Amino acid sequence: MSALYPLRFEPIFRRYLWGGRKLGALLNKPIGEGNDYAESWEVVDRDDDQSRVAAGPLAGVSLGELVKNRGQELLGRHHPQSRFPLLFKFLDCEKVLSVQVHPSDEMAAKMNPPDFGKTEAWVVIAAEPGSLIYAGLKRGMDRAALEREVQRGTCELCLNRFEPEPGDCLFLPAGMLHSLGAGLVIAEIQQSSDVTYRLFDWNRRGQDGQPRPLHVKEALEAINYKLVGIRPQVPRPTQRAGVERLVDCDKFVLDRWRISEPRQIELDGRFHILSVLEGTINISGDPSGQPLKMGQTMLLPAALASCRLEPLTATTLLDIHLP
Repeated sequence: MSALYPLRFEPIFRRYLWGGRKLGALLNKPIGEGNDYAESWEVVDRDDDQSRVAAGPLAGVSLGELVKNRGQELLGRHHPQSRFPLLFKFLDCEKVLSVQVHPSDEMAAKMNPPDFGKTEAWVVIAAEPGSLIYAGLKRGMDRAALEREVQRGTCELCLNRFEPEPGDCLFLPAGMLHSLGAGLVIAEIQQSSDVTYRLFDWNRRGQDGQPRPLHVKEALEAINYKLVGIRPQVPRPTQRAGVERLVDCDKFVLDRWRISEPRQIELDGRFHILSVLEGTINISGDPSGQPLKMGQTMLLPAALASCRLEPLTATTLLDIHLP
C-alpha cells in the first residue's frame, strides 16, 4: 500500500443558468463549449459527487474511498468521519444567483435523509464594477417585512448589500440569507452539504421557460433574522509572517498566505486544503511534478506532518482546515 501524498483532484463542473466562461478564461479550467459553467467543485465527497485523484499511484481513487479506507492517514486527529467534512469550490457568477439560505445542523438533521447544515465562507477573486453581494437583512427588517416583499416580488428591498472588492472575505453562518450578484468570481469553502432553500429568484424563468422552484416556507423557517448589516471579514494577523486569518469558526478555519520565499507548512495532525489564488508554487511530495497554479487546489493528508512550499512567483493561497 503506497503512502498518502499531496493530492490533486479532477474538477467536477456544475452548469446553471447563472454561470459563464470565467472558470476557463480566468481560472484555466478545462471547460467545454457553452456559456453556463457556474461551479468547479475542487474537493468533494458526497454520494455520487466524488473528487477523484488526478496524479500518482492513487490516480482514479475517490475521496470517499480514501475517507473509508485511509481515514486515519487522511484526517488525522479528526478521524473518523462519515464522509469528508468540507467542500471547496469556485463559482463564476455571470448572472445574479437566487436569494437563498442554508439550514443549521439541527434543522438539516431532521431532513429525510438527514444531512449536515451549511456554514460557508466566500473569498472574492474578481469583481466587475458595480457587482453586489447580498448578505443578511437590512437593519430594521424582520420576518413580517420579508414575507410581505417576497409576496410582492420585491425581496431585494429587504436585503443588506455592498460592493465587494477582490480579496474580500465574507463569513456566512447557516441561517444567513444571501445571494451573489452578477460579475463575481468566488472561492467558497463550506460544510459538506448541498441543501439550499431558494426564497426568491428575481422573477426570472429557467431554461425550460418556467419559474425555478422556490422553497419559501422552508427558507423563512431557516433564516436567522438577527443576521443584519453584514460586512466583509477584517483579516487578523497571525504569528506566522505573511499569513492572516480570515475565518475561525467551529466548522473550519480559513487562512490566507502571501509568500514569495520558501516556507514550511506544519499540518499539526490535520488535513489542509490549499488553493492558489495568485502566482505559482511547488509543493514537496507532489507526484505530478508540476507547480500548483492559479485556480488549482491540493489536499494535504494529515499523515504528511509538514510540507515545503516553494513559490516560483509571489503567491497568494488559501489554507483551509478543521479547528
